[in-house]
Amino acid sequence: MARLPRRLEHGESVTLVEHLDELRSRLMVCLLALVAGVAVAFPFHERILEWLMEPLPEGRQLVTFGVTEPFFTSFKVSLAAGFLLALPIVLWQLWSFLAPAFEEHAQRVVAGFVALATALLAGGLAFGYFIVLPRALEFLTTFDEELYDIQIRASYYISFVTLGLLAMALIFQLPIFILALVRLGVVSSGTLRRNRRAAIALSVIVAALLPTVDPISLVFETIPIILLFELSVWTAVFFERRWEASGVLPTDAVTGTE
Repeated sequence: MARLPRRLEHGESVTLVEHLDELRSRLMVCLLALVAGVAVAFPFHERILEWLMEPLPEGRQLVTFGVTEPFFTSFKVSLAAGFLLALPIVLWQLWSFLAPAFEEHAQRVVAGFVALATALLAGGLAFGYFIVLPRALEFLTTFDEELYDIQIRASYYISFVTLGLLAMALIFQLPIFILALVRLGVVSSGTLRRNRRAAIALSVIVAALLPTVDPISLVFETIPIILLFELSVWTAVFFERRWEASGVLPTDAVTGTE
């Protein structure tokens, strides 16, 4: 049985062939983790589908059209759940491949950002599932119901819910994205603070592009985005001062001067 790929030390010299061999091994580990995740998730696909159907208004059921749709819908759900189960291993393999390019103190910083990103991801999924989806589905599944025989197709519903939750999870990564821009010197906390009004307007636009169907849902989606932006600004202020003191950023980065 082949050994797991060894994590290289910072500054360790290896050939291109050895790098490619390590990459191939890590991709194989990720693929095996995904297959194992799907194998574990598939026996529970019924419970997962019930969990995804809970935001539906009371009395609404999913329907399928075609012989293969029930199986492929269940497999799609199992694939998504399997990917989530395999995600820690996938991220660890990615980090292990990239870590040798960073010095030891930088590796600790990145590990902290990964932990923060994981917490924000969970927060985004919870917010989308418990706050956004029930209100959006209540409106969409009752709109002009006196004119239509409204039936909800299972495959379309799963795609809608999956994309909606993914969108909220990505939006909750806003602090990480802004900190990365600050760290690269693309923007500064001073620039962010001077453009608060534009950020608020952009937050409303982004919220409107989500499953937003009424003013109440729009407010529920806009407020967290604005709060995340404010969190990003003050977190950027904190890290800018540390990075500037350590010589990572130029002095004018803190003030945002041109």
